[in-house]
Amino acid sequence: MQMIKNIQLKGANGLPVLLDVFFNDETLMQPVIIYSHGFNGFKDWGNFDLVAEKFVAAGFAFVKFNFSHNGTTPENPEEFNNLKAFGGNNFTKQLFDLKMLCDWICDAENSYARFINRDALYLLGHSMGGGVSILFAAEDIRVKKLITWASVGECNTPWGNWPAEKMLEWQKRGVEYYFNGRTKQQMPLYYQLYEDYDQNRDRFNIWKAIGSLTIPILMCHGTADHSVPVQTAYKLKEWQPLATLFTLETDHVFGRKHPWTSAHLPAAMMDVIAESLAFLKL
Repeated sequence: MQMIKNIQLKGANGLPVLLDVFFNDETLMQPVIIYSHGFNGFKDWGNFDLVAEKFVAAGFAFVKFNFSHNGTTPENPEEFNNLKAFGGNNFTKQLFDLKMLCDWICDAENSYARFINRDALYLLGHSMGGGVSILFAAEDIRVKKLITWASVGECNTPWGNWPAEKMLEWQKRGVEYYFNGRTKQQMPLYYQLYEDYDQNRDRFNIWKAIGSLTIPILMCHGTADHSVPVQTAYKLKEWQPLATLFTLETDHVFGRKHPWTSAHLPAAMMDVIAESLAFLKL
């Protein structure tokens, strides 16, 4: 197995997108999976290399990346030390990054092109990354299969339930803060996040997007998920009855945490990987 870490591409507003590529260097034309991380996440959260290796062992190339405005930097890809970029993140920029990455993967001049089957491009997204993946799949016919893990159902994270008074204060100040319980940081959210959502409500309608899809879809969700309740998955299933829904008794991150120092993944994560691989091989 080949693992190339921290390749740097130019993402939204010229900020870097950092990505990892995993593949079997003895096999040509492998189906490729693109993984999009969630809010307050990054490509290496919870030792995600272990997850990528499981997919490569099953015959897939695997690409995971940091969104350009997720708050990390190439120098410190597992730390939120560019809070200005984090505050300037939005779904438009994330969709730009994902398209740019798909373009790079599908480029015949890509250094790894001979190992990648561009006609078998699959998306995998966790939480917010699941929502981005749904939206992008509805816009790009190159996507042939879609998997979501604990996907959001709306593009209003984390301000969707804020009271009117707080929303007005956010508009006046131009910034609000979201507390990251793991890092103990106050993460800035600039008001442009809401403006981007408000100006693109139709494009960012996840329910509409998933309902429009005709490709195979697998949704995995924990019944003990307190970040994105499992009812969200049930509602997505209502909007796309042809999707396969897999639920299990676990949390939002399928038993993982960051940092993850074990060489073995938790049982719930292994179950989700097994279900995802079975789906992809259909």
